[in-house]
Amino acid sequence: MLTALSAVACTALVGLTGSDAGAQETIEVKIATVAPEGTPWEKQLRQVKRYLNEQTGGRVRVKMFMGGSLGGEKALVRRTAQGSIQIFGGSTAALGSLVPELNVIEAPYLFDSAAEADRALDQADVIAKVSQAVEARGFKFGFWAENGFRSWFTREKQIRQPGDLRGLRMRSQEALVHLQTYRALGATPVPIDVTNVLTSLQTGAVDGFDNTPLFAFATSWYQAAQHLNLSEHSYQPGIIVYSKRWFDGLPDDVKTALTSVPRDMVTSGRQNVRRMDPVLIRNLERYGIQVHRPSAAERQAFATAARGVPDQVARKAGSGARALLRALR
Repeated sequence: MLTALSAVACTALVGLTGSDAGAQETIEVKIATVAPEGTPWEKQLRQVKRYLNEQTGGRVRVKMFMGGSLGGEKALVRRTAQGSIQIFGGSTAALGSLVPELNVIEAPYLFDSAAEADRALDQADVIAKVSQAVEARGFKFGFWAENGFRSWFTREKQIRQPGDLRGLRMRSQEALVHLQTYRALGATPVPIDVTNVLTSLQTGAVDGFDNTPLFAFATSWYQAAQHLNLSEHSYQPGIIVYSKRWFDGLPDDVKTALTSVPRDMVTSGRQNVRRMDPVLIRNLERYGIQVHRPSAAERQAFATAARGVPDQVARKAGSGARALLRALR
């Protein structure tokens, strides 16, 4: 998503057999993301690239692939789990295709603000539960990134109350939590990967979508919309994970670099995305999109309609998801 967000994939082309691997081995790394060039996500990935180069004395050499050139998020997740891709970065919901516990993070109306989401995600208990869940399925937790709060864009129909979504065919991310949210609100979710959304909007195959203003701009999806309801109904963090099979074979200093990304890199990544939202929303209005800022009562009506979704998703995803949801709350 990121979120979502930035997605990262990396392939080590030089074989490493363990922490005793030669100190001067060169590790060629591919970083791939569904995020377009020229976005804050690209800026953050370039920071990561410089950081790894500096921390390893130039032994880690990174090449970046932007805009989904190596595939959609679900494909990258699957290939990372298999070990043919070594690092993935994208939305927690995308990773949730193999780590179902993570779906609860993007449950509707779980967080009221970005600060609240940060406090929840950064607490040690939540990170421990996320780390345990991803490691059980072949990944290693790296660090958080950012997509932000998702809102509803529609081609023709204005959305003001839950009933307005009834019967609409809405593009949904291919994730349990987003499918369940749309169903709870009466919409028909149509799961489509990022690379095929714009065409689906332009041809009328779907009536709208939900995502952040930044992602809608970066992908040009906004061009197929006439209305935006700033529902901010789902917070979507980005997440960076490493293939555990690959990670376990790296030299110790490279492992340390990968798991010790500076805190300010995470913070700046969040801030760079968030500071753009007000500007982008004003730009959307200038381009003729009707932007609706829901009242507290309108927001509450949607939250009430979707109130059962977090626990429904947690039940489907198992005991680990229920424990994670409790920690987040």
